[in-house]
Amino acid sequence: MDNKAVILGNNYYIGLSTIRCLGIHGIHTVAMDYSEEERYGATSKYCRERILVPHYKKDTDGFIDALIEYAKMQDDKPVLIPCHDSYLEAIDTRMDEIKQYYYIPQTEQGLYTTAMNKEKLHALAEQHGVHVPETVRVHEEDFEEKVNTIIKFPCLVKPVDSPSFVAKFRRKLFKVHSMEELQEKVDLAHEAGLEVIVQRIIPGFDDHMHTFDAYLNQDSKVTHWTTCQKLRQYPINFGASVYTVQRHFPELYDIGAKFLEGIKWKGFAEIEFKKDAETGKFYLIEINARITNFNHMLYKIGMNVPYITYMEMIGKPLAPKAITKNTNTAFWYAYEDLLAIKGYIQTKQLKLSRIIPTFFRPKAYAIWDWKDPKPGFSFMSIYMKKILKRLIRK
Repeated sequence: MDNKAVILGNNYYIGLSTIRCLGIHGIHTVAMDYSEEERYGATSKYCRERILVPHYKKDTDGFIDALIEYAKMQDDKPVLIPCHDSYLEAIDTRMDEIKQYYYIPQTEQGLYTTAMNKEKLHALAEQHGVHVPETVRVHEEDFEEKVNTIIKFPCLVKPVDSPSFVAKFRRKLFKVHSMEELQEKVDLAHEAGLEVIVQRIIPGFDDHMHTFDAYLNQDSKVTHWTTCQKLRQYPINFGASVYTVQRHFPELYDIGAKFLEGIKWKGFAEIEFKKDAETGKFYLIEINARITNFNHMLYKIGMNVPYITYMEMIGKPLAPKAITKNTNTAFWYAYEDLLAIKGYIQTKQLKLSRIIPTFFRPKAYAIWDWKDPKPGFSFMSIYMKKILKRLIRK
């Protein structure tokens, strides 16, 4: 296979997992980043080429120009796989131009951005009959009355543009308990130039979070899929997955496949749902439009998303496949899971007696791999340096 695979975002384990999932099939992988700093994914033995380009946000046009110039130098059209939301946003600004030089599953300019925009996504979900959490916009009439009667406290202040919010505040949202605190967080977001919405908290512990993970072909039909259940997140309650188990929930296919096909999605998508502990209804929380955090677990159970993507893009699609049995396999990001466990215990949400058995389940690790150990050592080195800097400051 002569088409190279260009992977964006290798300073995180999603990029690392993508490199490994393609490299094991002998595909020429290219780690393309804006800096060498913390780029542990590019240290994988499966990474064949390392390229530096301008920063996707500080110089978006320079980044896109460098991306295109690289493709022009290749004999065969490369496959482009972004592994971070911010790269998707940058690509979406010039999608029509980029797809002339790269194979990329999503070809409709603006759909990536729509999926990551909470307000637009929820409007789209409602059009297709999918439940979303009750939401009040900050500038609506009778804002305070609606918050008190419809949303109620505690509630969530969530960004419309998640990547920009996370980059600014290092968190996905604010949880507030009063009108005063709500106004304070809204003002904080506005001072940063960020738009936010206010949402009801769907009742249920973190294990009520579920995902529908699917690949859709160029006809916008689901060809590969499975479902998963989150058990622990970090930060706790409203964070990213650090311990997730593959389990079969057929009702998520009924909701998720219909929705993704209805909006003409192409390529991989992960819909996050929360099951209401009181009503049993599934509410759409968000869509991850790039490779999921627990990609390595999907690979381990037989759903190699990067390879599925690559093969369809070069005109050799793999046979459809669904993982509809409970494999009992878990994704584990040990570093942040230990921090999450500490938080759950301190807040009395979990007991050790419930946590300890999860360590004995078959696991797919976020970073460590005995067959490819260098990224693991590189990651440990990065965090040891951070710890030493903190100690020196003290």
